[in-house]
Amino acid sequence: MGRALFLALSATAALAVAAAPAASSATTASATDPSPCGTVATPPTYTHVIWIMMENHSFGDIIGNTTQAPYINTLAGECGLATNYHNISHPSLPNYVAMTSGLSGRALKVFDSDCSPSKKCSTSAPSIFGQGETWKAYEESMPNNCAPANSGEYAVRHNPPPYYTALTGCATNDVPYPQLATDLASNSLPAFSFITPNLIDDMHDGTIAQGDAWLSANVPTILNSTEYTSGSTAVIITWDEGAGGKSGEDCSTNTTDTSCLVATLVISPSTPAGSTSATLFNHYSLLATTEGLLGLPALGAARTATTMTSAFNL
Repeated sequence: MGRALFLALSATAALAVAAAPAASSATTASATDPSPCGTVATPPTYTHVIWIMMENHSFGDIIGNTTQAPYINTLAGECGLATNYHNISHPSLPNYVAMTSGLSGRALKVFDSDCSPSKKCSTSAPSIFGQGETWKAYEESMPNNCAPANSGEYAVRHNPPPYYTALTGCATNDVPYPQLATDLASNSLPAFSFITPNLIDDMHDGTIAQGDAWLSANVPTILNSTEYTSGSTAVIITWDEGAGGKSGEDCSTNTTDTSCLVATLVISPSTPAGSTSATLFNHYSLLATTEGLLGLPALGAARTATTMTSAFNL
């Protein structure tokens, strides 16, 4: 696809957010409740950052698709939307490793087969999980803490902590998803939270509509929690990679391949409602932004990545 057509389609999809219906059966609560974004003009000191990872759909599959993704499109219109945000590569695992460690180039090649953790499929590199802040990974359908193998609808390749051999705390902090509700209710959310729905709910094996329904049922719990309403929490929803593409492809700055462009929503009290940014961001930008908000040093390629901080008033 030519660059001009690609950008035109992206622009058309982005405009569709503004034109999306205000509510449907899946968006009534979001549409009738106050917007979670734009409630303060000056960014507070964010002490919690939450990532929610979805799977395998390009920007144009999601944004503007108000039939299958009404909640996502409503939330994008209420908060912030990056319209030129890129995954790093294909398939899944290189993206999960890159976005949490800043690894790039040849260091990512070992993960191109979506392998399960092993001596050959792992890294001793540092990650955001081990930078000194409190953290948890909340993994839906994971049978036990830090599970190193696939199980039912749980895919270990979507759960990066088990791949970091130098990481301590995986057995304690890499937990089944129900723990999130407990931590929110007890105001004990860690500084960094990494959330992975299962293979149905993240849209990998399930439909866009199923993923949208999962978000509509789960994101409000975060946004209605004291951790969020107190003004200390920022939430980012993104997709690991777009649909299609080639294994090992360099997507980080590729503006001509739709498999390299994914939707990314920025949700925070200080992010203006309905804000968009066409700045070229990628998963390294997300890492750099999160590390900056939490006062952590940037890892690997995050050191030179453009952050999302000013674009979304974080």
